[in-house]
Amino acid sequence: MGLGTKVRNRLAKRAAAEISNGMLVNLGIGIPSLVPNHLLNDHRVMFHAENGLVGIGSSPKKGKEDPHLCNAGGLPITIREGASYCDSTIAFGMIRRGRVDITILGALQVSELGDLANWNVPGKRVPGMGGAMELAAKAKKVIVLMEHTDKIGMSKLVKECTLPLTAKECVHMIITELGVFSVTPEGLLLTDLFGNSSIEEIRNQTEASFTVSKNIHILKE
Repeated sequence: MGLGTKVRNRLAKRAAAEISNGMLVNLGIGIPSLVPNHLLNDHRVMFHAENGLVGIGSSPKKGKEDPHLCNAGGLPITIREGASYCDSTIAFGMIRRGRVDITILGALQVSELGDLANWNVPGKRVPGMGGAMELAAKAKKVIVLMEHTDKIGMSKLVKECTLPLTAKECVHMIITELGVFSVTPEGLLLTDLFGNSSIEEIRNQTEASFTVSKNIHILKE
């Protein structure tokens, strides 16, 4: 069905809390593109795009889009003071050299071990992997924002990915509309609970095994 605007922004806001000033951050398409809207206006974070831009700002207001400015997914963006343009080889060079502090991506499936599948559903036409493989392998921290279940109600947090992998054991954190999970050496750990969900509900909708933090945070609207 897809998440509503309010819920999408709730996930983006929680992801924004993981970002600190001075970081270089890459954003995937979809919900991750909303993250800059949830940082203070005077933040000192540089958002990176594979198509050759460092310094993405918040989403433009409707009617104020610049057709020459877009992210790697083709969505309209703004730029911040100090932004820099480059070609895609330089942009990918930043990724491959490990310069990206955090990448925030969408996903089709994430396994208990942090394996990521986010680029292909066999039998369906897809545009390609894009920069996901490099980002998943080389970013210092990988955060996934996704719906907890797919269109037919199956858990996207799984024991083992059944879709083609993007990278193995690369995900550090998963944020869904129900809660926040950290990937630890002992497995998935539920650390945050959105106020409108319960642990029992999450267990009923999650294929993967997980434990619950003793100091679980309840996130308000």
